Amino acid sequence: MIDGGAFDGAKAYKDSKICNMLTIQEFHRRFHEEAGITFASLYPGCIATTGLFREKACAGCERSELDEVWSLLELEVWNKDSACFENQLSQEASDAVKARKLWEISEKLVGLA
Repeated sequence: MIDGGAFDGAKAYKDSKICNMLTIQEFHRRFHEEAGITFASLYPGCIATTGLFREKACAGCERSELDEVWSLLELEVWNKDSACFENQLSQEASDAVKARKLWEISEKLVGLA
């Protein structure tokens, strides 16, 4: 666990999402200016009004089913009638020091540092 505690599946999921957001922010800080790319993260949320939520299971999907899932997500994101909103990042998810530290640890873990 990111906080050193005992494993908890729900917390591990939340920690992984914070790490994703921190990593994207560090990508943006390091590469936006020189590459001209805007880095952003997106959480599509629980899409309970589509077949994606009611009829699809993540485990054991065939490739064609995964393609269908991404098509549903794409339709949901670009559907003008969808209820979309933007949240402000929490202090933890926007901590530049944590983002830099996570980047440096990740570089070491994959042998780039």
